Amino acid sequence: MPTQNVLPPPLPDWFPRGAALLRDPTLNKGTAFTPAEREALGLRGLLPPQVGTQDLQANRVLENIRRLQTPLSKYILLEALQDRNESLFFRVITDNPDEMMPIIYTPTVGLACQQFGHIYRRPRGMYITAKDRGQIAQVMRNWPYRQARMIVVTDGERILGLGDLGANGMGIPIGKLSLYTACAGLHPRYCLPVMLDVGTNNQALLEDPLYIGIRQKRLSGAALDEIVEEFVTAAQQVFPGIVVQFEDFANHNAFRLLRKYRDRVCCFNDDIQGTASVTVAGIFSALRVTKKRMAEQAFLCLGAGEAATGICDLLSAAMVADGLTPDAARARCWMVDSKGLVVANRTDLAEHKKAYAHPHAPVADFLGAVKALKPTAIIGVGATPGLFNQAVVEEMTRLNERPILFALSNPTSKSECTAAQAYEWSGGKALFASGSPFLPVDFGGQHFVPRQGNNSYIFPGVGLGVVSVRSTRVTDEMFMAAARTLAEHTSDADLAQGSLYPPLNGVRAVSAHIAAAVAEIAYRDGYATLERPDDLLEFMRAQMYDPRYTSYV
Repeated sequence: MPTQNVLPPPLPDWFPRGAALLRDPTLNKGTAFTPAEREALGLRGLLPPQVGTQDLQANRVLENIRRLQTPLSKYILLEALQDRNESLFFRVITDNPDEMMPIIYTPTVGLACQQFGHIYRRPRGMYITAKDRGQIAQVMRNWPYRQARMIVVTDGERILGLGDLGANGMGIPIGKLSLYTACAGLHPRYCLPVMLDVGTNNQALLEDPLYIGIRQKRLSGAALDEIVEEFVTAAQQVFPGIVVQFEDFANHNAFRLLRKYRDRVCCFNDDIQGTASVTVAGIFSALRVTKKRMAEQAFLCLGAGEAATGICDLLSAAMVADGLTPDAARARCWMVDSKGLVVANRTDLAEHKKAYAHPHAPVADFLGAVKALKPTAIIGVGATPGLFNQAVVEEMTRLNERPILFALSNPTSKSECTAAQAYEWSGGKALFASGSPFLPVDFGGQHFVPRQGNNSYIFPGVGLGVVSVRSTRVTDEMFMAAARTLAEHTSDADLAQGSLYPPLNGVRAVSAHIAAAVAEIAYRDGYATLERPDDLLEFMRAQMYDPRYTSYV
């Protein structure tokens, strides 16, 4: 696996020269090309005479970003930077994660997807459409980097909490794969964003002259399945052993596709499994504060889709590991959907909800469910803002000395409550995490630093581990190992300030440990196809792409 921009000198015959080199974002260094490089590579006269270091270039980027007033304008600037100089882009991101990650991903990526056709500048990734049926493998062979090892694919039907955005949803695979590189050092050439454009039912987009997707109603049922099947098959043919991450498919497809392919190819669904893993990691951290066992907890999810089901599945597994039977563990996990508490006698339940539909009288609203079930933790993943209201938080505080409140819906506009509200309404007792970032809060003489329960702590490290040992499968046990590893890296000092996760500026180090833990399971269970290294952690560190420039001559 390459860890730098290029192989060390001598340069291969294919290495571009002159203007072609400056137009290649994977190799371009801009004004950082030295006099010797400019002479050897045909760059004399094509650049300003002043040679600048990457540090100087990064400072220039930061100066320009900080001058802009809106998150979307900052997003556009960073995307333009990635289009011309990937090394500098990732250097800026990795050196400033707290500032940059909310721009390249949540919450700004939601707005970017909504406006994608209007801010579109340069192609990135692959667009496979319903019109490519029968030719998808041929289309995929057009991708220029044959060493691709990780695909993030979406059909754009359920983008964050924003719904059907069609081809505009391409912003999600692009953003996710940028995080693979920034957070875990997966080489950019290994990363392939894919939009599976099967149409959209968003009429406003179909009528928008700047919409970039095909103008037809969304395919569903057998027609969709045929395209997904051809795509999965083609991906394995063109890029043998590639990992496929399903992203932001609608609930009715997400579970079904994961079940269909998880035992056939190396794949996972981050909305189901990654969200579960980061949530369980936060719960592990919270229990270090409450001094309670996992088996003693009762969980209530606001939402009953991909995220909630994945979370409940992994929480149940954690409770089984703590001594409960599977049935007893599931009985401690509840959901509330748009029609109220999910209970056994409801006749309108989708298949994925039935495992958590327990015998109970109907409850129409979330506050009523909190009062009836007396949960120790509430987890918001329903993209319905404001439902962790004052009455709910106060009731949770009455029931629990340290209530666990996870407002995980993205983007910020969909958050169930803010950090300030959680601390104020709980009298500073809440153990809080969110899906989108919130600023620190001063309350009651204490300085709280809430952190995101963001999947970026999990999926990059999982992906690095799977890719590095050429695992043939991604399993739920790998996500449990990732959760435990992440929680182990949350320090006592973090917990003392209300942080249930470690700081983002250490995410690459955490990702290396997660990758090693994932690889350990891959070797244990017989999925790893690469000969086992002596030291898995050092091996993972050695695989990580370094965005700092290297000399070409």
